[in-house]
Amino acid sequence: MRWRKLDDIWSCALHGRILSIRQDTTNLYYQTSFPERPFERLTPPPSAPRSRADSLPENVDTEALVHHYFNLGPNLTELYEQWSSVDANFKKKAPKFAGVRILKQDAWEALIEKLCSHYGPLLGYVGATPYHDMPSPMMLADPKVESQLRQLGFGYRAKYLHQTAVQICQKDNEKWLDNLRNPESPVMGQKVGTAGEMQPGGRAGYRAAHGELLALQGVGPKVADCVCLMGLGWGEAVPVDTHVWQIAQRDYKFGKGKHSSLTKATYDAVGDWFRSLWGKEAGWAHSVLFTADLRAFSERLSTKVEVKTVKMEGEDLAIDAILTSALVAGTKTEVVETKVKRESEADHQDGSAIPKTNTRAKRRKHL
Repeated sequence: MRWRKLDDIWSCALHGRILSIRQDTTNLYYQTSFPERPFERLTPPPSAPRSRADSLPENVDTEALVHHYFNLGPNLTELYEQWSSVDANFKKKAPKFAGVRILKQDAWEALIEKLCSHYGPLLGYVGATPYHDMPSPMMLADPKVESQLRQLGFGYRAKYLHQTAVQICQKDNEKWLDNLRNPESPVMGQKVGTAGEMQPGGRAGYRAAHGELLALQGVGPKVADCVCLMGLGWGEAVPVDTHVWQIAQRDYKFGKGKHSSLTKATYDAVGDWFRSLWGKEAGWAHSVLFTADLRAFSERLSTKVEVKTVKMEGEDLAIDAILTSALVAGTKTEVVETKVKRESEADHQDGSAIPKTNTRAKRRKHL
């Protein structure tokens, strides 16, 4: 698991640093710590795809990384209103699941995120827990890796993970993964481009990226869509698993006639239906309903929730960050637009999760 929780603080190794965050009803707090010595590589320096972006220097603003990684730019209030206007089922469930966002992961991270703690370079500790950065494709392409992964309990996936790394290393263009990315959602620091017109099956770039990923060992339609959605920025990607198939049957009348079982044709039909309903961010909207369908959150659907929107003030707003209160059954959920303000990061580099830099929310008025 990439993110680990200690008390009310979540920590993750990300882009050469340990990022620790916590949240209250109006603020998102974060702290970073960097390794005190250069990374100890298991192999010679790799030629990793740039999607990984693992060589960000320490002076890169962590606040900008937080904005990018958690995809804080889009206005969730507007998106939820848009999806609710075309879908009564979404309108009914969404207010109780405010704050769901799609991460902007690196494509390589989205492919192999579970391997971080076994092969990535050690960055440091939070308490007694070690945190490792993402291993490169070259690290996992080592012939010994497959047997080591089997010993670690990866089973049949060991072969697929190793061969996928080998395939990526063998690509002629080291920017292969980047070339599959949605130009409207570029790697951090790159210019935003255009991705073309939306089609029933998604934009041409999405369909091409999905097809390329299917050529990797062990990557099926669902995994390819997960990578497209969270690693390559293709918002129309709709990963269809058991939960989503159940949602399609129960709430959208799938499961009859030629779509009585989850075949490849049905998988495509479910994705196309949601794309026609929600547009180019269909994968985001589907993730809200996916969350609502999980047993761990089911009790929220029977809890009355009041949604408030708070407008902020400030002359140098960088993003429309929308943060939510902890969604505890029986409490009120508040969608808050906040101003992000950087404070000094003191000398706290020992890995302890004490927030030194935070975001501030200035309340102005209720709409």
